[in-house]
Amino acid sequence: MKQPKIWSLFLISLVLWGILGCTPAKKDDKSNDMLNAVLWVQRAAEYKALSLQAYNVAEKMLQQALKDKNWTAASEQQGSFQNLPPAIILDIDETVLNNSPYQGQLIRKNASFSSESWSAWCNKARARALPGAVAFCNKAHDRGVTVFYVTNRKESLKEATRKNLREQGFPLEPGLETILLRKDTSDKGERRAAIARKFRILLLLGDNAGDFFSPFTRAPQAKRDSLVTAYASNWGTKWIVLPNPMYGDWEGALYNYRYDLPKEEKQRLKLSKLIVD
Repeated sequence: MKQPKIWSLFLISLVLWGILGCTPAKKDDKSNDMLNAVLWVQRAAEYKALSLQAYNVAEKMLQQALKDKNWTAASEQQGSFQNLPPAIILDIDETVLNNSPYQGQLIRKNASFSSESWSAWCNKARARALPGAVAFCNKAHDRGVTVFYVTNRKESLKEATRKNLREQGFPLEPGLETILLRKDTSDKGERRAAIARKFRILLLLGDNAGDFFSPFTRAPQAKRDSLVTAYASNWGTKWIVLPNPMYGDWEGALYNYRYDLPKEEKQRLKLSKLIVD
């Protein structure tokens, strides 16, 4: 007579286990902040459209820059540069190469960025080109414009980066090193200045404000905003921005670049910056 009751209790426990077991655990890891951003980069037609738009604008501005000997896009360009050979400078990650699969891996594993996992991804040399990037760079190259890639990837990743760029169809100059990686600092000003001594820099392309002007690098949010306004005429003419909602100095500025803070504190500071009224 007790057997039906036992089976009833067993069935109830199975149902409860199913409900509780299938309920996603709450995850506060910072990497999960990226879910919508990564999906937008990977799946949104709007992202592809913005990338094509950026490179279409770049092509039109390149034509103007080639005609105007006094045109330079780099604040580091000093002295007489009018007769120097033309060049353009592009960032690599999220400017010419799409690394969203790496960000996707972090989300799936509920993990945070690390140099080890990033290096492992880069060494695979499997990042795909952004829409419009390869065509634009090759058109520039065909017009006699040297294409430089200035990146904050580490020197140890140079050959993997070269392989990735080559396999995606980006132009590389034989006999001239056009991939400039990070050595001592993430500020790209010195590397831009080194190029500017030998080339007239027509355009700068990047996804981070520091790709265009050194004072943006690790600057407070208010200063970054004021610099955007101060150089309003450069955006879309000499400086071409690619969209990147996944990571960058824009995020670091929200918690004053305190990357060592606990994840919960970063989350709290991010929430405190929301505009709700």
